Amino acid sequence: MHTTRPLGTGGPRAAPLALGCAGMSDHTAPADEADAVATIHAALDAGVTLLDTADFYGMGHNEDLIRRALRPGDRDKALLSVKFGALRGPDGAFVGIEGRPAHVKNALAYSLRRLGSDHVDIYRPARLAPGTPIEDTIGAISELVHAGHVRHIGLSEVGPETIRRAHAVHPICDVQIEYSLFSRDPETNGVLDTCRELGIGVTAYGVLAHGLLTGVYRQPAGGDPRAHWLPRVHPGNLPANLALVDRLRPLADAYGISVAQLATAWVIAQNRERGTIVAVLGARRPHRIEEALAATGVALTGADLRAIDEAVPAGAVAGTRYAAPLMALLDSERTPKPATEKEGRDS
Repeated sequence: MHTTRPLGTGGPRAAPLALGCAGMSDHTAPADEADAVATIHAALDAGVTLLDTADFYGMGHNEDLIRRALRPGDRDKALLSVKFGALRGPDGAFVGIEGRPAHVKNALAYSLRRLGSDHVDIYRPARLAPGTPIEDTIGAISELVHAGHVRHIGLSEVGPETIRRAHAVHPICDVQIEYSLFSRDPETNGVLDTCRELGIGVTAYGVLAHGLLTGVYRQPAGGDPRAHWLPRVHPGNLPANLALVDRLRPLADAYGISVAQLATAWVIAQNRERGTIVAVLGARRPHRIEEALAATGVALTGADLRAIDEAVPAGAVAGTRYAAPLMALLDSERTPKPATEKEGRDS
């Protein structure tokens, strides 16, 4: 894969596909380390440039894994995108969000040590921190840019107002947001429009809707333990959602690809109308990279995109809101409650 695109005005050039590394360290069934390292190698060798991580993925394990995976010369090819600000307790539970300037600088110092690098390519707050204006957080990262420790600044899970306020402090290269055929709110809540207007890229995660858009998902015997926080797989919603997936099969078959590849190609194709969009693939094994790369070569036509929209209309997915309070923090589709200007939240 040799095609790259600028990730926002003045941002780094990135391949249309990025590698999300969270599952290598921070899921109920962590990847075998040899598989994880081989996956990073496969991605870089194929021209995938952006590796997405966070200091709270495995509480530092993921950054350390990436450091050990990078071979001589790999650091020059890789764009390391690092999120910070999600706080975790000794039991792994998420206990808060932090964005004060002192924390920003402290967190980066530890990330650089774990990554074995003198800089990160994109540094971003994982969520909007209550009580800390976004201007303060971005101002602190801007100081790190001027000091040479950070190349570019990104955002994650924020709305149009926060994007504009952050961009006024320092140019933002991209906003990370959940966006897929099953997560369409960024099209209507102003996030995509704002990014396009300001020349900011979008790194879209969740492109396979937490596995539903793989085309092979079926309700496990005894139920899916995620159902308490992911209503899309709740027994009351799952049959309707899988029926939507089935409607995509003939369209995928016409191209000789899987439903997962079609769903990935759909996200990449939004680049034409909605500005620079990079699809972040969460992978733990090398074969997933090869499968996803096939999607980057699928040139969906306007007629194809209309047919896909007819098969899975925006708003047709059952159970789009996360249920558990913790996961509400991760829900890019919810409308945040109004808050004061001092809190720095979107209204």
